[in-house]
Amino acid sequence: MSTTQERRPEIAIDGFPRQKRSFWHHLLTSADHKDVAKILMVGSGGFLFLAALELLLMRLQLASPENTFMRPCTFNRVLSLYGATSIFFFALPLVIGLFLYVAPLQVGARGTALPRLSQMGGLLWAAGAVVLYSGFLWTPSEAGVNPLPPLSELAFLSNNGVDAWLTACGFATFGFVLIAIDLAVTLRVDRAPGMAWRRAPVFAWTAAVGSWLMLFIGPVLLAAFTMLLIDRNYDGTFFADGGGGAPLLWQHLTWIFYSGAYALVLIFAFAAIAEIFAVFSGNPIFNRPVIMGSIAAIAVIGTLAWMQNMYTAPIGLGYKYFAMFMALLLIVPVGLIFFNLIQTLKGGALVMRAPLLFAIGALSAISLGLAAEMQQSLVGAAWYLKNTTDSTAATHFALIGGAVFGGFAALHYWFPKITGRSMGEQLGRISFWTLAAGSLLAFVPQALAGWEQDQVVDAYKFFNHTGVNFYNLLASIGVLVLFIGVVLVLINAVASVKSGARAGHDPWKGDTLEWFALSPPPVHNFDVQPDVRSDRPLLDIRDAVARRAREVEERAARQSQPVA
Repeated sequence: MSTTQERRPEIAIDGFPRQKRSFWHHLLTSADHKDVAKILMVGSGGFLFLAALELLLMRLQLASPENTFMRPCTFNRVLSLYGATSIFFFALPLVIGLFLYVAPLQVGARGTALPRLSQMGGLLWAAGAVVLYSGFLWTPSEAGVNPLPPLSELAFLSNNGVDAWLTACGFATFGFVLIAIDLAVTLRVDRAPGMAWRRAPVFAWTAAVGSWLMLFIGPVLLAAFTMLLIDRNYDGTFFADGGGGAPLLWQHLTWIFYSGAYALVLIFAFAAIAEIFAVFSGNPIFNRPVIMGSIAAIAVIGTLAWMQNMYTAPIGLGYKYFAMFMALLLIVPVGLIFFNLIQTLKGGALVMRAPLLFAIGALSAISLGLAAEMQQSLVGAAWYLKNTTDSTAATHFALIGGAVFGGFAALHYWFPKITGRSMGEQLGRISFWTLAAGSLLAFVPQALAGWEQDQVVDAYKFFNHTGVNFYNLLASIGVLVLFIGVVLVLINAVASVKSGARAGHDPWKGDTLEWFALSPPPVHNFDVQPDVRSDRPLLDIRDAVARRAREVEERAARQSQPVA
């Protein structure tokens, strides 16, 4: 005789349940790499709006000759804010935020190795943003995009605007360095079993390269900021001409950072484009090892070409030719990437969705910008063009291609993974063509004004007899169209978070591991860490699932057959 004991459910509680935190409280106190990345990406969207608005205000001043819409000091303040906002608070946080969100998922990591570093980095970046825009409470910086000594020294700018600018951008840069440490360590030690570098997705590889690049260029810029703060506030002489210092040292240190950041934005865009081209063409990435090697080469060579920005500075001719050689050498890796990306599309069944449109637009804008940059890498040509609006147009084409079109391509592509919903397709197409038209209309006339009439860069007005009236009017209209395109993308993103179509976990049928996770992913990313056996691990998983399903069906069919 057997006895059975009735089973009853048991509830075990360890301590008292915690009070549920609000969304923003959770986001600001979380060390999850995905939450930190959301702070960076959402913040970068807001600062993109501010940067576009600041550019529009400056172009309104330059819409007509000898305009009085802005005073000279106001124009310089807006220019200083625009430079810091577009680089430190839009482009770099968008790039690093997407790296931080996507790359650990792509290598099969259940988190990052040093999450508190990324959390601290995100908070430092946010603190820098507060410091920069709280400058309106006293006096914003009037020293321009790059506050060159001695003009940024206390003798010329005695207010504390430059100090606030340096502190804000220093906080942001320090935050980027901390996040780069976390990313570099994670991608080195926390990859899934079998995820060798030769199998790593191009985007994850680029995140690793970009992290090491930031670990080099970030401290260089922090050193420059620290020295200028000491010069301004503690009677230092690092950049004091005649006092044992050298104003030219500031240019070397800052241009190392800006050139590296320029390369970082470009390799981010190339990696995102590669992932998108492969998915929406149905082809594997053509020549993956060559693309990955070229991305690493651009990071190194692009940074070594920093003196290309100093052709009009009093440096030796040998240094100028070295910079020219490095800049021209970039033709090789950039050309290889362009060739292999185009080959990835060739012969594929293209699905022309918004991510692919933005990716093609990014590649086109980058090609225009880099073609103009190659022209300016020649010492003789750059001597005449470097301080004209032609150089501004070249840089904007490349960076808008990389950060705006490339960033929006990546945003449309990974938005379903981040939110579980798709961005609006129709509004995405409208915003793309608006941005494309605005970019051409804004910067082609600026290039012509600098090339034909030598219009000076960053000047708050121009004169009627200089022959650039029509060019400046067109450029101002183009920036207005560009601003409308930016607003449309931001509206699309905000609206899609709540009302976008539910996308599922793998809407694009991608082959990389981020699509293996839930959408949005849980805190631990993966319930089961996958075993990687090729450079297309999710394709292997689908094939294994299909093979297993066929085996089950065949076994069931055999069992259902009558026995003879």
